[in-house]
Amino acid sequence: MRFWRQAFEIARVDLIVERRLGDTIRIVVPFAVVALVVFPLALGSRITLVSEVGFGIYWALGILFGMQIALRQSAADTPERRDLQALLGLEPAARFVGRSLSGGVLMAGFLIVLLVATTVLLDPEVPDGGWSVLVISTVLVAIGLTELGTLAGEVTSGLRSRTALASLIVAPLALPLVIGGSQSVQALERDTGILTWILLLIAGDLALAVAGVALAKPLEEATR
Repeated sequence: MRFWRQAFEIARVDLIVERRLGDTIRIVVPFAVVALVVFPLALGSRITLVSEVGFGIYWALGILFGMQIALRQSAADTPERRDLQALLGLEPAARFVGRSLSGGVLMAGFLIVLLVATTVLLDPEVPDGGWSVLVISTVLVAIGLTELGTLAGEVTSGLRSRTALASLIVAPLALPLVIGGSQSVQALERDTGILTWILLLIAGDLALAVAGVALAKPLEEATR
């Protein structure tokens, strides 16, 4: 119970800080919606193409702006804060899980808001049963992207350009999440099974969770 108490406390504090600062609501969400508006303007008169590629735009913007949410702790994480947490006896694995929990809540909320905005602004074509698949894949992508961002922040901890380096780590490794999320909806359009893509997302989430917990303590010791 001590492990999960620490993890939930980390998540609670992160969410309180986010509520007070409001970076996700005041900065990330408005910019993502603005980018969503710009895409149809770039396509010019090809309005019908917008509805066809609407969900592709959604996943691209979701990953790009979602990285800012996933890496938000890296910018504020200082050596002094980590030393204090070590003195308090905080387990590194509990910190990873707690940050993944809080980040997952923020990420899922952001992606759902972006999905609603995409539906309103781009009017994408949704196949039968597509909404339930979209919600499931969105939640799984949110979990995986948050875990990946948290792990990248731990790997680059103590480095001078950690935020930029963490982004370079997250971007290519997030490709399986993008593929799984986008192909799950396209599979419905092709009338093929979605199980493969959902399992890809679940496997990616589990692999990142195991890697984050297993590497938390070695990475903590490496930064001292």
